[in-house]
Amino acid sequence: MTKVYISGKLVDKSQATVSVYDHGFLYGDGVFEGIRVYSGKVFLLSEHLDRLYESARAIRLEIPMSKGDLAAAVSSTVAANNLGDGYVRLVISRGAGYLGLDPRKTANPQVIIIADTITLYPPETYEQGLKLITASTLRNHPQALSARIKSLNYLNNILAKIEGIDGGCVEALMLNHKGEVAECTGDNIFIVQKGTLKTPPVDAGILEASLATP
Repeated sequence: MTKVYISGKLVDKSQATVSVYDHGFLYGDGVFEGIRVYSGKVFLLSEHLDRLYESARAIRLEIPMSKGDLAAAVSSTVAANNLGDGYVRLVISRGAGYLGLDPRKTANPQVIIIADTITLYPPETYEQGLKLITASTLRNHPQALSARIKSLNYLNNILAKIEGIDGGCVEALMLNHKGEVAECTGDNIFIVQKGTLKTPPVDAGILEASLATP
């Protein structure tokens, strides 16, 4: 049975619940990190936690744990699930409150850690490549929602993903408000040009840092 860390303890997946009044659920008010696990080791955990805390500060959300305690909680959750190669979803929600947007009316930010396996694409995709469409849905304008904040609000990406599915593809390329290549709905995009690996710059409206994981 998969164990999930929530409210300071590990519980069975079926018991891992949050209030329907949690602002993460009601308004996408929270932040997260997606972190790969290889051979039981969490990949670049310290760097991911740095970005998580930066995202939280950007939305004035105080994470109720130190980085050291949070790192220990991630590692213990991975170990409790006997995870070899997999994925950690680390979520910080604003916490339960009342209807309405005011974040001051919330309490007890939730720390949730899910450690499980993940399959994004069929195995043959990694050998044969995949087809893309260019979505008409643009990445969020950076002055509306900064790409540097890894927030729980992923509707922008989901709408583009739907376009890809409707077009017979499993992924879609997203452009920014200037018509420049930004990223895919759940992936970074790179090209190899004359032996050099290149990716769009941060000011194209992508998540900062090359360690990005969707």
